[in-house]
Amino acid sequence: MLFSLTLAASLAVSAVQASPLLVKRTGPVKTPTVNDGIILNYALTLEYLERKFYQEGLANYTREAFVAAGFEDPFYENLKEIYFDEQVHVRFLSEALTAAGITPTNELMYTFGTTNPVDFVTLSSVLEGVGVSAYIGAAKDIMNEDYLTAAGSILAVEARHTSYIRASLGKSPFPNPFDTPLGYNKVFSLAAAFITGGSSPVTLPFQAFPALTLQCSQADRSSVTFSGAFKAAQKFGVAKDTPIYAVFFSGLKKLPVKVRITAGNAGDYKVDRIPAGVSGQTYVVLSKSDTDFSDENIIAGPAILEVYNKGKAPKMPKKKCH
Repeated sequence: MLFSLTLAASLAVSAVQASPLLVKRTGPVKTPTVNDGIILNYALTLEYLERKFYQEGLANYTREAFVAAGFEDPFYENLKEIYFDEQVHVRFLSEALTAAGITPTNELMYTFGTTNPVDFVTLSSVLEGVGVSAYIGAAKDIMNEDYLTAAGSILAVEARHTSYIRASLGKSPFPNPFDTPLGYNKVFSLAAAFITGGSSPVTLPFQAFPALTLQCSQADRSSVTFSGAFKAAQKFGVAKDTPIYAVFFSGLKKLPVKVRITAGNAGDYKVDRIPAGVSGQTYVVLSKSDTDFSDENIIAGPAILEVYNKGKAPKMPKKKCH
């Protein structure tokens, strides 16, 4: 089983906690209470981020640059179609909130950190995957049938974006029989790391988990090290004998693996093998429980890694482990 770190695997926690949309965390992260208005603004926040991402990417990289990087026609024109979809999603959600008498959030300031077309498309795959996971995770809480139908319709389009981008990178367009639902705080811990400034008339009831940085072994790429995670966990009262589990979210599976503290003074946690059954874009958190993965038990994460089944690693150049 092979895997690679994505560009989003080690996002800075300072950026997450600085987001103008988040409730300031003063203690352990708690599962938020939501309603349809909050969920629509949550979705709008993600759509604004995606819209800006594609707007900047299409401005920064030409059709010729994408072709030279291995993304042949009509890839550039299809990126324009994806950008158009995100524009429509932003307008639709904003108008739906206004029609309901609810103040919609607005576009903020973002930094994506890509420097070439391959990095851009790789991050596109990550963001689209997170968007799919966000819509699936929120679906159970939507009360209004019209909103639920609209969310399902947007979800289907975002899933098509994900499959297309993954195939363009040489990855399986459908690596798992199920997409992965993610909760609000997990999604916001990832998405808000790209938000660097601006102001919003809306404060969403979400909190960010401490960041989780991954490092994979060069000798055996099935092991995962969580750099500095034990040292960070000590600040929250975790001791050497406290059992901590790396929980891998893949499709509908939530697979815990007990971590160990590495030798030396690095303060790392490590798992020696990713559990069987994990494939595609996978999310991992550190939890104090191996049965209850609620927000209250999570001490760090999520981080993201891409897991390939044997013989399925893409030929497209990808980020090395570091």
